[in-house]
Amino acid sequence: MSSDSDQDLGITERKQYNTGEWYAEVVQKAGLANYGPEGMSGFIVTRPRGYALWEYIQNELDRKFKSTGVQNAYFPMMIPESYLEREKDIVEGFDPEVAWVTHGGHEELEERLAVRPTSESIIAPYMAQWVRSHRDLPLRVNQWCSVVRWEATETKPFFRTKEFLWQEGHTAHETHDEAWDETMTRLEQYAELYEDLLAIPVLKGQKPDHDKFPGAHKTTTVEALMPDGKSVQAGTSHHLGTSFAEAFDITFSDEDEETQPAHTTSWGLSWRALGALIMTHSDDQGLVLPPTVAPEQVVIVPIWQEDTQEEVLDYAESVRDDLAEAGIRVELDDRDERNPGFKFNEWELKGVPVRLEIGPHEVDDEEITVVHRPDGAEAVEDREGIAETVQDHFDEVYAKLYAAAEENLEENVREADSREEILGTLGPNNGYVKVPWCGDEDCEEPIKEPLSAEIVMCPFDDEEDIDEDDTCGICGEPATQTAYFAKNY
Repeated sequence: MSSDSDQDLGITERKQYNTGEWYAEVVQKAGLANYGPEGMSGFIVTRPRGYALWEYIQNELDRKFKSTGVQNAYFPMMIPESYLEREKDIVEGFDPEVAWVTHGGHEELEERLAVRPTSESIIAPYMAQWVRSHRDLPLRVNQWCSVVRWEATETKPFFRTKEFLWQEGHTAHETHDEAWDETMTRLEQYAELYEDLLAIPVLKGQKPDHDKFPGAHKTTTVEALMPDGKSVQAGTSHHLGTSFAEAFDITFSDEDEETQPAHTTSWGLSWRALGALIMTHSDDQGLVLPPTVAPEQVVIVPIWQEDTQEEVLDYAESVRDDLAEAGIRVELDDRDERNPGFKFNEWELKGVPVRLEIGPHEVDDEEITVVHRPDGAEAVEDREGIAETVQDHFDEVYAKLYAAAEENLEENVREADSREEILGTLGPNNGYVKVPWCGDEDCEEPIKEPLSAEIVMCPFDDEEDIDEDDTCGICGEPATQTAYFAKNY
C-alpha cells in the first residue's frame, strides 16, 4: 500500500510487540467501535460491524437458553439502594464500582438509585413474588441489557469498559443439586459458544472461594488464553445457594406444605467475548474472523481490464447470486475507483474469512480462485457447485483458527512446585502455571504482589485430582486442589 489513504487503512502497530496499541488500532480501523465522547473515559460507541458480532453471539446463546427452558424478561436499570443493601455481600462486593443517581431533574431523590452493576438485587424480589409453590419451580429468566461498573483500572474496548453489554440469567430451584446442575449447564453452553462459534478453546473450572461472586456458594468460570499469555474470564456461572433466597424471601411450599428457601443461580457472558475473539485470531493485517460470525463471509473481487469488464462482472454477479441463494453472507466489491490490491487489503483488514478472485482466466476456464484470510492459502475451484465448495472452505478456515488457538493454549500451560518456579515461569512467559494449592488466600499474595498474577481457576475435582502427598507450591502445607495462576484482562 503506497498512498496516504492506503496507509491510513493499514495496521501500523505489531501484535507481538505492542499488543495493547495493536488491539486498539484493529478495533477502530476494522470499523468495530469508536471511543466515547471526550470526558467520558471508559465508554465506547459500538459501530454496526461490531454490534453485528455481538448479535451472532446473542442469537446463539439465546437459542441455547430457550432450548433449556429459559424465558427472556427485562428489569429496571435503576436499583433502589435499599434493595442492594438487602444482600450485604452484593453491596460490599460492588460498592466501589457503583454509579449512583441522586437527582431526577432538579429534585433530589429521597433514596439513591444505583445504575445496575448486576441485577440480582432487582430481579430477586420479583422472583420472590412469582414463586409460591414447588410447582412454580424451576423458574428460569434471562435478560439482555447493559450494566455500568465504574472501573478504576485501565479500560480497553470490549475487554473492560464502564458500560458493557451482556446477558444475565437467574434461576430458582427446589434443591441444591438441581441448582448445581443448572450452573453447570450454563457453563457448558458458554464453553460450546467459544469452541463451536468463536473458534477459541477454553478451560473450565471454579473460582477460588476468595474470588467468587459476592454472596455465592460457588462460582464457575470458562477461561480463554490470549496470544499475549493473559487469561480472559470468558463467562461465569454462579451457584448462589440459598443466601439470595433468604435475603429476598424467595421461598416455596414443598410437597409437604413446608416453607423452604429456593436454591438460586445466576450466570452471565458479556461482550468481553468480542475482545477475546478479536485478540485471539487477528493479525498485523487487521481483523480475522471465523466464518460463523463474520458479517461478510465471502468477498468477491473481480479483476478486469477495460475490454473484459462486462464479462468478468457478469460472471462475478452470477457467483454472488448463487452464494446468496445458499444463505452465504457475500459481498461483491465492484467499485471501479479502487484497484484490486486496495480491495484485498481493505477486506483483509475487515476480517472477511474467504476471498474469491475472478478475472478473465477464471471466466474462460469456468473456475474461481479462493483465498483464505488467516494464512493467504489459495485454491482454484470449479464454478459448478461453488456454494457447497465455499462451505467446505469455511470449515477449513475455522479449523485453522481453532488449531492455532489450541496450540497457543497447549504450549502455555506449565507446571510449578514453588514460588520461585511460579515467578520464574510467569515473569518472562505469561500463560498458565498449574500449582498444587492449599486453598488459603494468603498463598496468592506472594505471586499477585510482584507480578499482578492471580489464581484465575481451579479445575473441577473430577478432572484433576490432587495426590495425598502433594504440598502447596507456596507454603508447603498439604495441597487440597490445583490452582491455575495467570495474568489476566
